[in-house]
Amino acid sequence: MFDRLIAKDFVVSYQSHAEAILEKDFPDAAEDIERAIVDVEVPIAEIIGSGGGEAKGTQRMRRSLAELGWSKTNFEIKKIVNGAERESISHEIDHVKAFDEGVIALEIEWNNKDPFFDRDLENFKRLHAEGAISVGVIITRHASLHEGMYEFVLRFAREHEFRSFHDLTRMGIVPTPKQHDEILKRVQRLKDPIEFAVAWTDKFVADKYGEATTHWRKLMDRVTRRVGNPCPLVLIGLPASIVRFPVAATHEQTAQASGAAAVEDQEGS
Repeated sequence: MFDRLIAKDFVVSYQSHAEAILEKDFPDAAEDIERAIVDVEVPIAEIIGSGGGEAKGTQRMRRSLAELGWSKTNFEIKKIVNGAERESISHEIDHVKAFDEGVIALEIEWNNKDPFFDRDLENFKRLHAEGAISVGVIITRHASLHEGMYEFVLRFAREHEFRSFHDLTRMGIVPTPKQHDEILKRVQRLKDPIEFAVAWTDKFVADKYGEATTHWRKLMDRVTRRVGNPCPLVLIGLPASIVRFPVAATHEQTAQASGAAAVEDQEGS
């Protein structure tokens, strides 16, 4: 199960007997998930150029799941006493599919704030307790991808010769005033000034893909604390190998890709 994912360095972790449940009762669900994400790639220009909207790589995974029948679903649980409704709670899940043996719920957390894991796990726990779902699935950045972000971004900055804010503008990247001032302060300080590419990378990665975002360690911290228990869980970590650099691209071509990603994200936000 998930052999093609594992062969590509994806990491799969099971909680509360989820592996046995999936293997025996939901082999088609496992096949769907594998088909939807096994070929996912994220060009470095999308990582650099992504704005406030949802990342293009996440959108591609969502479309693949939707094509296989995994749809956004709002579960509503009501408590009725003597014909009067006393309580109503709703739980929206991005990807849900019903099979002969039950229902599987799935969430993708590429780069949200890490409390989204609490929301997902608690939703899965409540829905499982009510018999609404059999297994919950979460897909997020594995440690190799999360920790590799700095190296990827710095490589991009050096390959495109980021030596000034003018070079960022050329690539369609516009730091906020606060980011601008913090980068400039480190580059221009009299004692141990640092390379512009390094200063920008430090700030970009810390702000965009920092420790407070959704990634594998933050997810496993919660699972270790038994958040979401006893819902069976399948946790899938996206590896560093999904990031792609162009074989050979001019500055102008990469700038167009980065700028287009930023514009599309703003329009979709």
